[in-house]
Amino acid sequence: MSGRYFCLHLMPIVLLLLLGSCSALRDIPEGEAMLDKVVVETDGKYPDINTSQLKNYVRQKGNARWFSALKIPLGIYSLAGRDTAKWINRTLQNIGEAPVIFDSLQARQSCENLQQALQNQGYLDAQVELFTARKGKRLNAIYVLHPGKPYYVRTLQREIQDTAIARLLAHDRTGLQEGMQFNVDALNSERSRLTTLLRNNGYYRFHKEFITFRADSVRADRQVDLTLVLQPYRSGDGQSSPHKQYTMGRIGYTSGAVDDTLIYLRQSVLRENTFLESGKPYSEAALQNTYNHFGRLGAVQYTNISFETAADSGRVDALVSLKTNKPSTISFQPEGTNTAGDLGAAASLTYQNRNLFRGSEAFSIRLRGAYEAIRGLEGYRNQDFIEYSVESRLSFPRFIMPFVGWDARRRTIATSELSLLYDTQNRPEFHRRVVSAGWHYSWKPQNQFNQYTFDLIDLNYVFMPWISDTFRREYLENSSNYNAILRYNYEDLFIMKMGFGYIYNNGRIALKTNLETAGNLLHAWSSLTDASQYGEGQYRVFNIAYAQYVKADVDFTQNLLPGYRDQLVFHIGIGLAYPYGNSRVLPFEKRYFSGGANSVRGWSVRSLGPGRYKGRDGNINFITQTGDMKLDLNLEYRTRLFWKFAGALFLDAGNIWTLRDYDEQPQGQFRLKNLLSDLAVSYGLGLRLNFDYFIIRFDLGMKAVNPAYEAEDEEHYAIIHPRLSRDLAFHFAVGLPF
Repeated sequence: MSGRYFCLHLMPIVLLLLLGSCSALRDIPEGEAMLDKVVVETDGKYPDINTSQLKNYVRQKGNARWFSALKIPLGIYSLAGRDTAKWINRTLQNIGEAPVIFDSLQARQSCENLQQALQNQGYLDAQVELFTARKGKRLNAIYVLHPGKPYYVRTLQREIQDTAIARLLAHDRTGLQEGMQFNVDALNSERSRLTTLLRNNGYYRFHKEFITFRADSVRADRQVDLTLVLQPYRSGDGQSSPHKQYTMGRIGYTSGAVDDTLIYLRQSVLRENTFLESGKPYSEAALQNTYNHFGRLGAVQYTNISFETAADSGRVDALVSLKTNKPSTISFQPEGTNTAGDLGAAASLTYQNRNLFRGSEAFSIRLRGAYEAIRGLEGYRNQDFIEYSVESRLSFPRFIMPFVGWDARRRTIATSELSLLYDTQNRPEFHRRVVSAGWHYSWKPQNQFNQYTFDLIDLNYVFMPWISDTFRREYLENSSNYNAILRYNYEDLFIMKMGFGYIYNNGRIALKTNLETAGNLLHAWSSLTDASQYGEGQYRVFNIAYAQYVKADVDFTQNLLPGYRDQLVFHIGIGLAYPYGNSRVLPFEKRYFSGGANSVRGWSVRSLGPGRYKGRDGNINFITQTGDMKLDLNLEYRTRLFWKFAGALFLDAGNIWTLRDYDEQPQGQFRLKNLLSDLAVSYGLGLRLNFDYFIIRFDLGMKAVNPAYEAEDEEHYAIIHPRLSRDLAFHFAVGLPF
């Protein structure tokens, strides 16, 4: 399919929708107008005023625009006929969006909202004007803000009649300061902060309505004298009294059933996850921590904590109600597979116990089988791929580690996991076996955006019990087709690694790093014991060569334009792995590849790089198109369309490289002077279906700059000479790319 053929079919659809949006004007009654655009601007420069955020106070917006330009939803709505008895008309109206008719009443209310928002920021003399620009039946609404000069806090005082609270707050450092710009949001934040402080110190019945502010302004000097007033507690009959400080009394547990033993959790586990403590002041932070820790236990379905105060005693009792899940489940999952056109099927059977030792330990065992019919292979005895695997995991919702005390375990939300795997793969060319075992930790400090992982030990043993004579003769031992990387990946190999990871995510910025190293302890032991070296100078353990390498990855994502409808997301991913000592080549599973749904999307998966390397006859080679270094640069504009649909425009750049010069990968080695010329660039658009729990993604990527090209080949600058059959890549994936 050529680009011209594609455009000839796409352009009429776009033009039809645009013409539909224009035809929407015909249905607008005389004397009224469609709100086309809303503008919020100030009469001067005010660095602390964000007009984009203030636009949220405007009650009436214009019709939605796709990619901030095209009113496609309006066009879809306009294509519907007036006869709503027809399903097609109802469907188009539901999918589309009716024209927004300008409402002068809502415009006046918007002016009042904007004025109030400016006053809350300290511009107490602010005024807002509305101007309208009408052309035919289209109308633009322009809200002009006249903030004036801001007011500042001259004096700051506290008026607290409750002596116990006054003593508690005597050394408290307030978030408000004399000389600061008056700001209602800052006052509300101070109310919330003090309320949290008091509720964490035993004041169970305290709420922020007990805190008010008295502001006396001097307009001539634009100064405000601010007084924080903490009101006394008032009973139902109107009598005032000091606020009562409560101490935790009895803490009980129940399952809500007649027999409370159905909780099925050990008493030590209940105590370890309960942060409310008898004899200590009531604390809302301890209450929230208790909810968080019980909520992460797989054995617990939901938690409810109720309180009862004893009359005139200053004591509050807590009852923790836990409803537990069924301890054991069995699930069956069928799969369909398609590997480069080879169709197959797979199925897995999983048994899970969520409470193995009555401490919410999760144990699972998974049996999986797969079959795939392989086409196009010649000279082999059979044409089938068969795989069987058994995988088992045992996860503890706490640190299982010596020298970690009670307090450290309670301050973190931690998981310790033991994993075991045996996988057998039988292909026409070879048989492959994988045995792995590992002990892993993950933890997250309370109320932080940080998360950590630590692989204390991860063992992998890969061995090839059988290789066909045809595969060995044509690929592994053929002197004219010698490939060290290929041969290395079909030898028995032992990997003993250790790794550490760190993740930071605050919703707008996400940073993910990982560092792992393998073979160092084994190499040190081999050197100390003066072990023998084999082949190319490799040490062995149990007569198996072991891998030695170091690998580091950094992944950074930032939302540059956070919003409900539009987002601009930047992503950079850098990976570097270096084989040394006992290894000359990285294990295949640890090598990088480029292209695909989460990389440079103008290329299909594993089809880009390394560097300017180009496979024989343009064919993809999964072995040679791998590298030791990776760089991904992505910029994606995301916009909400309608219903559960969202769209995206993206620009990707990146590649992979080798750190050493391998004969099998010419022009694949990284050289700093060639970095820019080695970068592949692509662009494209995407469609997403957001079902809240998961996202289905469709991306169409086009090559823009291809670093792997022949001299004077149009393929180099594909953006100038596009050809869909050569440059277009379609990707289907679940989840966002970054």
